[in-house]
Amino acid sequence: MKIVAIANQKGGVGKTTTAVNLGCALAERGQRILIVDLDPQANATSALGLQELEAESLYEPLLGGGSITEKIIPTRIDRLFFVPADLDLAGAEVEIARMPDHLTRLARALSVLRSDKTFDFVLLDCPPSLGILMTNALAAADEILTPIQCEYFALEGLVKIVRVVEQVRDSGANDRIEIGGIVMTMFDSRTNLSAQVVAEVRKHFGKRVYQTVIPRTVRLSEAPSFGKSILEYDSRGAGAYSYRKLAREFIQRHGLPATPPVESHKPVSEIP
Repeated sequence: MKIVAIANQKGGVGKTTTAVNLGCALAERGQRILIVDLDPQANATSALGLQELEAESLYEPLLGGGSITEKIIPTRIDRLFFVPADLDLAGAEVEIARMPDHLTRLARALSVLRSDKTFDFVLLDCPPSLGILMTNALAAADEILTPIQCEYFALEGLVKIVRVVEQVRDSGANDRIEIGGIVMTMFDSRTNLSAQVVAEVRKHFGKRVYQTVIPRTVRLSEAPSFGKSILEYDSRGAGAYSYRKLAREFIQRHGLPATPPVESHKPVSEIP
C-alpha cells in the first residue's frame, strides 16, 4: 500500500478535484482506493455527495479516541472507499499541536492500514495551508502529488512545497517523503501563458511532471455541485478523458501490472 498526499499550500489549484477524480479513475482500473478528506471545509466529502454524514471524520482517531477503520465508508463506486471530513478537524489542529508527537498522529492512525493491506493506494486530500493537518499528511505519506495551476505563480508555490518536504525530512518525522509527481491543472489551450507555465515547470522539475495535463472545463467545475465525480457527471468529456489518462500514467509510474483498458471517449481536440 502506498500513501499519497495530494498537497499544495495554495488554494484553488485542483487538489480536491484531483483527489476525487484520480481516485475514481484508479478504482475504475481495478485499484483498491481509499480517499481521506483532511480538509475541515470537507470539499472532497461534498464532491462525492457525502456531506450529510456526521461525526465520521478522523477527529477521534487523530486524538487517539478510535481507529480509522471505524471511519471508512464504502462509496457507490466499486473499489473506492472514503473517510469524510467535518469542521471538527479544525479543532483537531489546535489539540494535536499540544501533543508531543504532534507530527506523527496521522501516520500512527494509518499504520493499521499498512499492516492489513486492504488498499492499494490511500489518497490524502490536504487542506490549503501549512498547518498541523498538512504536515501530518506529509509525515505519513510515501510521496506527494502536487497539482499546480497553469498560472504565473506556479513555480513560487512549488518552491514552498519543496522547502516543506525538506523540513519534514529534517525533523525526522518522515525521511522517505518525496515529491512523486506534479500535475498541471486548469490548462487553457486558448492562452500562451498556460503553455509557457507548463514548459517552465517541466524545465525545472523534469520527469516529476506528469505528461497528462488537466484542462480547464466548465464540467469539472460543475460536477461537485451534483455530488459526482467527472467520470460520472460527464464521462465522455475532456475532463473525464484527462483523469483517466492521468490514472493510466499514475499506474505506469508506480510499476504496477498493466490493467485492462477502460472505455474512454477521446474529445475532439486532445490536451497537449
